[in-house]
Amino acid sequence: MAGKQYGAAAAYEKKLKRVMERFKVTEYDWNYDRHGGYVDVTYMGEKYRFEHTVAKAVEKGQKISFGSDAFAQVVLALEALARLSERGIYDFGQLSQGFKMLPAAIVIPDFFKTLGFAQIPTLEECKNQYKELIKTAHPDVGGSVEEFKKLTEAKRLAEDYFKGEQNEFS
Repeated sequence: MAGKQYGAAAAYEKKLKRVMERFKVTEYDWNYDRHGGYVDVTYMGEKYRFEHTVAKAVEKGQKISFGSDAFAQVVLALEALARLSERGIYDFGQLSQGFKMLPAAIVIPDFFKTLGFAQIPTLEECKNQYKELIKTAHPDVGGSVEEFKKLTEAKRLAEDYFKGEQNEFS
């Protein structure tokens, strides 16, 4: 296992503060743990995330094993971006367009998955899918009672979801 490659994390926390001042950024957040680190930045109303992990570093052949070292690499990369911007090579706004934070992933409730959906469907799609699945799952046509109950419960939960009774799912 590789040893610590960078200095104390506190030094990079201070360096990050100075880098953010160079960008004139007042709204930012950061964290690191044993797996990696990130810096979230709000620049000109847009949110950006700069993230690195020990696993990503190892994939690229870097010999780090501390999350604080991954955090240090993020801070050093941001410092290099600040230098590019200050020298007029590239504006940070232009450079950072590829780093915008993506919206959080939408969680698909299990009852939709039971009905065979990979994304949230409409109520009509749920009803149609249920009708198709139940044709082979019903015990009278050779399906199992368990599968029939599972599909029927999924349909009920889907209907409740669309009625706005999904408090436990939102």
